[in-house]
Amino acid sequence: MTAGRLVLVVGPSGAGKDSVIGYARQHMASQQNVVFARRIVTRPADATETPDTMDLAQFEHEESEGGFLTSWRAHDLAYALPISLAGDVEAGKQVVVNVSCRVIPELRARFRCFVVVIDADETLRRSRIASRGRETAAALEARLRRRIPTDFHADAIIRNEGSLTQAGEALMTLLGTPHHD
Repeated sequence: MTAGRLVLVVGPSGAGKDSVIGYARQHMASQQNVVFARRIVTRPADATETPDTMDLAQFEHEESEGGFLTSWRAHDLAYALPISLAGDVEAGKQVVVNVSCRVIPELRARFRCFVVVIDADETLRRSRIASRGRETAAALEARLRRRIPTDFHADAIIRNEGSLTQAGEALMTLLGTPHHD
């Protein structure tokens, strides 16, 4: 185990995970001990997330060569965390990242982890997913039907049903640096 920790942000589609992380990133830019990781994904970046992207062939090559800290598949896409994040954790930093619940056991076996679930009611999640304009109606419904596993221990739960400021401040408090304007 190392001095730093991974802050694993999980939750269902449309809960606002990337928005809450983005709020904290923006308000904690001067914090040297917190890294807001960019995950790698096999789709173009959009307005809510600015991941590193690569095509599937390149992704699979990197994956087979051990080029990722972890990787997973969801919603017909491939996701990964850069291997460089291990160095940030070993340097004693908190590394905040949106991941799939399925990788929690693997990451807990290798690092000190703090798991934050971000959730919101289904009506609000439906509206958020629809506003992205990325999915067909059938794909939207499939995202809503998909349930996140509950066989992991959540260290904290943030309900993202009020203002983004409220949810973002809650995450910042969990990171040890609340921001008050």
